Amino acid sequence: MAEIQEEEKQLETQEIDEGEKPTWKRLSEIFETDDPFFNSILFLQGYDFSSNSYAIEGDYITIIDPGNDYTAFIQLFEKGIKPLDIKKIVITHGHRDHVMGTFELFRYSDIMQNRDIQVILHEEGPFEFKEMIKKIEFPYTEIRGGETIEVSGFQLEAIHTPGHTIDGVTYYHAPTKTAFTGDTVLPHAMAEPDKNAGGNLNYYLYGVKALLKKDIENILPGHGMPVKSLGRTVIEQTYESLMMKVIGVEKKIRWVDGAMHLVQKGLLEEAVFCCDKALAFDSNNLQAVQLKAFCLTDLDKCEEALPLFDRLIDAKKDDPGILIGKGRALMGVGKYLESIEYFDKVLEFHPNVKDAQVLKGMALYLSGRFEEALEIDGFKEEFIGRFRETLEKRAK
Repeated sequence: MAEIQEEEKQLETQEIDEGEKPTWKRLSEIFETDDPFFNSILFLQGYDFSSNSYAIEGDYITIIDPGNDYTAFIQLFEKGIKPLDIKKIVITHGHRDHVMGTFELFRYSDIMQNRDIQVILHEEGPFEFKEMIKKIEFPYTEIRGGETIEVSGFQLEAIHTPGHTIDGVTYYHAPTKTAFTGDTVLPHAMAEPDKNAGGNLNYYLYGVKALLKKDIENILPGHGMPVKSLGRTVIEQTYESLMMKVIGVEKKIRWVDGAMHLVQKGLLEEAVFCCDKALAFDSNNLQAVQLKAFCLTDLDKCEEALPLFDRLIDAKKDDPGILIGKGRALMGVGKYLESIEYFDKVLEFHPNVKDAQVLKGMALYLSGRFEEALEIDGFKEEFIGRFRETLEKRAK
């Protein structure tokens, strides 16, 4: 708990003086590091109706999100960068505050004459924006997510992160564990899904979950200041806020209650996340342990579920649901004969529990003991009606 509070306190200190007029700053100075990647990036904090913008220096200049303010490029060119140095514009999503600066750049006569800037955006990006680029005959490249793009000599992985809009893309630099997140992940805020741009809460969960699977320490967002070292904390905060919206609660509730709501909606991975949060506060919360164990089993992560069921059996030795859960998890890792012991323990005291009958029959059948399996009435009924073809394939 103290560690979480300390992280949030550190995050709150990473702010800019509100009275200071935004100007391009070198990211290595903001992060106080001499890392070559951060030293190559100039950052302009967005203001009014313009997003943050990033200029990556190298063999040429790449702009990530050109924003929506012409003065941004006047300032950039005052630093010695020339219009023709810019060869790529990379878009995180198609909202006007992120993309309309593209056309401010195209107003420069050298750029218009050469038309040597490539725009990179998601294939679901705004039709009108793409048509405007076509009309003035500039090249653009559509991506879907999963590609690796080269920008100014650096490799970025494009990760499709829909939710705020359908075309959201996060660009990930693995060597520095850094992500350009657009509006998908913001410090101290969560961008609302824009339904007019294909935004959707369930998609949003999918997008942020994709980021949680990456090793991200630094966030370069579409609004607000860059976040050093606490990137995962910011992503988790966004994920938590999204889950509260999906559950439909205005105020915080117990993590385990949130997990139960999410299970009812079929969001099992999100439920596991909530269980983990509950267990971080109280490692002996057996309700959270039990819910997590069943979710992991249903997610086919049975190896992870088994030690949780062992904990539960130690605490609730004769609970039929837990014994059946342990048997199911053992079946999930191919230990059919070992699973039978747990179904037998249930049937010893509760001989009419059909789930135990069916699962024991399945375990016997999959281990090659066909005749014994068909002697179990509950399994025989299900076998004839539903399982025969599937089980015969698995038994082979």
